Amino acid sequence: MGPTRKPNVCHRLSRRALGSFSRDAGVVQRTNLSILRALVCQESTKFKNVWTTHSKSPIAYERGRIYFDNYRCCISSVASEPRKLYEMPKCSKSEKIEDALLWECPVGEVLPNRSDYKSSLIALTAHNWLLRISATTGKVLEKIYLASYCKFRYLSWDTPQEVIAVKSAQNKGSAVARQAGVQQPVLLYLAVFRVLPFSLVGILEINKKIFGNVTDATLSHGILIVMYSSGLVRLYSFQTITEQFMQQKLDLGCACRWGGTTGTVGEAPFGIPCNIKITDPPPLLFEVSSLENAFQIGGHPWHYIITPNKKKQKGVFHICALKDNSLAKNGIQEMECCSLESDWIYFHPDASGRIIHVGPNQVKVLKLTEIESNSFQHQISEDFVILANRENKNENLFTVTASGRVVKKSFHLLDDDPEQETFKIVDYEDELDLLSVVAVTQIDAEGKAHLDFHCNEYGTLLKSIPLVESWDVTYSHEVYFDRDLVLHIEQKPNRVFSCYVYQMVCDTGEEEETINRSY
Repeated sequence: MGPTRKPNVCHRLSRRALGSFSRDAGVVQRTNLSILRALVCQESTKFKNVWTTHSKSPIAYERGRIYFDNYRCCISSVASEPRKLYEMPKCSKSEKIEDALLWECPVGEVLPNRSDYKSSLIALTAHNWLLRISATTGKVLEKIYLASYCKFRYLSWDTPQEVIAVKSAQNKGSAVARQAGVQQPVLLYLAVFRVLPFSLVGILEINKKIFGNVTDATLSHGILIVMYSSGLVRLYSFQTITEQFMQQKLDLGCACRWGGTTGTVGEAPFGIPCNIKITDPPPLLFEVSSLENAFQIGGHPWHYIITPNKKKQKGVFHICALKDNSLAKNGIQEMECCSLESDWIYFHPDASGRIIHVGPNQVKVLKLTEIESNSFQHQISEDFVILANRENKNENLFTVTASGRVVKKSFHLLDDDPEQETFKIVDYEDELDLLSVVAVTQIDAEGKAHLDFHCNEYGTLLKSIPLVESWDVTYSHEVYFDRDLVLHIEQKPNRVFSCYVYQMVCDTGEEEETINRSY
């Protein structure tokens, strides 16, 4: 008799029991996160730079994991020093991973395989393979060959943790065809999959014969967003498109006959045929014109943010109701600032319906509320404002000439002058319900940055963490605040990447050595 295997308990639980378990686990998790938030923000808690790494290839971070060498090497940032989780075998340039998403197992879901209960990295390779890789071991769990008729390049969530969209590079056509004035009708392809278990929704082509002179397209929350060089943005229902224009339902791993060729869907060399081809203009849900195609939807009820489609309107944002395009009261938001870098605005990711507007010296959190006298119209008002810590310098300086005359010299500093504290990054830590703000000041020839934690409800400053490394404003920077971890990635000239990891530690009064590694 062979060894007895312990049954998978989760498969034996009823859905009601799973739901109860999920709710109880949720209560425990919220309690633990409340305690962690208090620890993070208390005065005696410090964040120390515990180790630093350098790389000649881009560095990526996802939920406690740092990826090097195009996701081939994975380092855990949770331990007190770097710990290699796995390193995949070296591969050719054509096999390298070009983009990836981290999928995390939902609590309380019944999944078909044991391996599905652990996090996976969904990766896209340069030669059009879609892989599901164990996030802890690097083992390839599933492989899907996409196609040979286009080059897929980008991964994104259509519905977070549920549906992914794989986007191809734009089809520019051959140089000979371009010189002859021959345009390729198909701009790009979108392959859509449900995850865990992997199942194909379909591959959609974006054809200029249907959409006109389209310059780009993407998929988000079941909406196909099509963009034009004129600034026009059009929205279509992807579900309606699949119902009307899917030529044939395809299943991964099943035999298929397509265009006189027979093969297995998702296996090389057959791949996945483009089975959603739009033959007539689909029903239009919404369209709007905006500068540089900038367009966002959010709020309660639904509103959208655009910039009027004129260059002189850059930095002016209109907040309008989606149902009738009416401008909200106080819906024109403009931060009167003179700076090299423009301000930016977006709907708050905490699902509160609020709006975050970031400028060089202030962060405005705006709220959307009903007008008391007219429940059909909404207004924009300030919830709170975070201000940069700046001295009130007198810009009118007096100089004395050689003849002894006192001359008044007047000039104006830019709002993002490097010698003044300037906001560079604003993010939201959803599990601890904290706003994180990176502020930078140029001191002599060196830039110094600190990361501030603010109460998400009231904007109160709760904690400030100085970053020990210098901050060059001409470099590209990313800062992640993830529970008890702060991670700073910078890209220096000549494709040199550095990663600085800070961890929450008890202040013992003793200096701890920073570990330096190269990967």
